[in-house]
Amino acid sequence: MKKHLNTLYINSQDAFIRKEGMTFVVEIDNKKALQAPVHTIENIVCFGFKPVTPALMAFCAENDIGICYMSRSGRFLAKVYGAQKGNVVLRKVQYAVSDDSNRFMKIVRNIIAAKVANSRNIIMRHVRNHGDDGDPLFKKATVQLSSYLNLIKNADNADILRGYEGECASLYFSVFDRMITSQKEDFIFNGRNKRPPLDFVNALLSFLYVLLANDIRSALETTGLDPQVGLFHRVRSGRPSLALDIMEELRAYVADRVVLNIINLRQISKNDFEIHETGEIRLTEKGRKEVLIAFQKRKEEIIIHPFLEEKTTIGLLPHIQSMLLARHLRGDMDDYPPFLIR
Repeated sequence: MKKHLNTLYINSQDAFIRKEGMTFVVEIDNKKALQAPVHTIENIVCFGFKPVTPALMAFCAENDIGICYMSRSGRFLAKVYGAQKGNVVLRKVQYAVSDDSNRFMKIVRNIIAAKVANSRNIIMRHVRNHGDDGDPLFKKATVQLSSYLNLIKNADNADILRGYEGECASLYFSVFDRMITSQKEDFIFNGRNKRPPLDFVNALLSFLYVLLANDIRSALETTGLDPQVGLFHRVRSGRPSLALDIMEELRAYVADRVVLNIINLRQISKNDFEIHETGEIRLTEKGRKEVLIAFQKRKEEIIIHPFLEEKTTIGLLPHIQSMLLARHLRGDMDDYPPFLIR
């Protein structure tokens, strides 16, 4: 099993990163702020275009360490690639499956069913922990999400499945505000909005989804799959459609849990955001730091993978699911087993 490695997030606008021996050194105002062994880092994510020397860039490319550039608001900008080592035979199978509705529907039905089941599990977990079993809105949402699972399993085309997925997402987010139990006067959520996010909760969700998608994209590339060619998400130039497919089954368990925890535990406040003239809400540098710390801690949590029945970290889930998808595409497994919370 692949070892869990860390992502090095460069958040400060004054930071500079360089290589010293077999370590990465981050300097701020010409002073060492962090020094980490190279072998412990899998990705470097920079918020803004930081000074990265060509020598460091070449070293990362040669050692399969990704360098990803994000805007200050968390929008993906670019990624530095080394020589592509993708498995061409595996990718040819992937492309063939993406053009065969019978084959890709077999996979995406499992993914969307897992997304709905995991979303329902998040609600049920909240109800158990907070004694809200008498709340009729929670009960209605969980019952309706359960009823959609049978419809999803029998969907015979992608457009129908997209309709079910959209309705289930609306159901889930209709009670998301009720799972926010702290700072409710500031963290008001009336539904999902994205481009741009118009409230603090949506800003957090969008930011974490970008981070999670980047992790999945890197995992797919490592496995040999093409992250651009999706099965459920339509192919669009520049969009990592397959990464977005895999993210569907992971977003509630990985990203949404972080959002709810950092709000409810008061690890972030309204002062960690800035409001722009357009109405867009962005995290401040301090706010990004708090979210990145919480996200990294979440990735380090140890769980038992429900299919492999082995101990792993949450941070390795993108790699495990990418590996399982590759095994299915190669014909080593009859079905793709999505990540499904027990």
